[in-house]
Amino acid sequence: MFLTPTHIQARDMARDFAQTAIRPIAADLDRTAEFPREVYRQMAALGLFGVCVPEDMGGPGFDALTYALVMEELSRGYASIADQCGLVELITTLLVRHGTKAQRDTWLGPVMRADLICAYCITEPEAGSDVSQITTTAERAGDGWTLSGSKVWIHNAPVADFACVLARTDPQAGHRGMSIFVVDLNAKGVTRGPKEPKMGQCASQVGALDFDGVSLGAEALLGEEGRGFHMMMSVLDKGRVGIGALAVGIAQAGLEAALDYAQTRRQFDQNIAKFQGVQFLLADMAKDIEAARLLVQSAAVKLDAGEDATRACSMAKCFASDMAVARSSDAVQVFGGSGYIRGFEVERLYRDAKITQIYEGTNQIQRMIIARELFKNGAQT
Repeated sequence: MFLTPTHIQARDMARDFAQTAIRPIAADLDRTAEFPREVYRQMAALGLFGVCVPEDMGGPGFDALTYALVMEELSRGYASIADQCGLVELITTLLVRHGTKAQRDTWLGPVMRADLICAYCITEPEAGSDVSQITTTAERAGDGWTLSGSKVWIHNAPVADFACVLARTDPQAGHRGMSIFVVDLNAKGVTRGPKEPKMGQCASQVGALDFDGVSLGAEALLGEEGRGFHMMMSVLDKGRVGIGALAVGIAQAGLEAALDYAQTRRQFDQNIAKFQGVQFLLADMAKDIEAARLLVQSAAVKLDAGEDATRACSMAKCFASDMAVARSSDAVQVFGGSGYIRGFEVERLYRDAKITQIYEGTNQIQRMIIARELFKNGAQT
């Protein structure tokens, strides 16, 4: 993939930050599951929040390819922290595309500076992959709205200041009856559930949010009424590029750790790197990581060109996340028994990789999307 000097500069900046500021604290964050607010302030100061926000709106004005490069490098440090970059990218994209000037003035700058923490609320107890089943409602109340319902597995729910919430505004209109609201999570009627203990990406906090008759002004509606489903789905292509890149970063960190270990661990009077079985594991890791990286970057280039990138983004996310789980498992295998012990980086990477097959659309959903696009547009890319 051809990278401009700007791409390389952004990639190298993120790589250096991940190596010096993120990686040294990753093990502690995994153990404590603390929210690394100070790290996020440092990232914001570097322009790593709202990567694609235009310059005239206060952002760095980078493209989706730069975003993919940044996500991969941050994830090599710790995927939980890369996840925050990805979440902010989704929220800022919604605000840039659909927000009023007043909404952008209120929320966009503060979230890019990490002065405010955001959340993205779609999933409900009975509505995960099938978003059509959401039951959270927003009913008209004078000039405003009353929001009621529950969301689960919400990234940043324990700590967020505001959220973009998908709710039904017309129960009879199906997908066309959903709208998005920007909600102050400190408002009366909002209740947070406890932080959920997770298998991996432990410092990326998730929990439930309950909305019990929350009063919203007319200014809380983001974009057009009834267009919420389309708006949410429109940012998921970029989100899938981000998760694909994050998965590549996890696998790349595993390859680097396994390669170093293979050249120092000795068995049968020689480094295990001398054994063909270990060499084949490392070779397969390297080739699959490169293939996933190119798929992710190709999808990002399509987004930047304004092409229909849905199939490419689903392919990239699906392949990269499946690859990350398989190849981080191989990294554990190279470490042998040590790789199964808490405190070794590859053990954490293996746990961190699994969620990439689930969030931002499960890989079963990605395969459905890819097949749908094949039947609609044929096999040509």
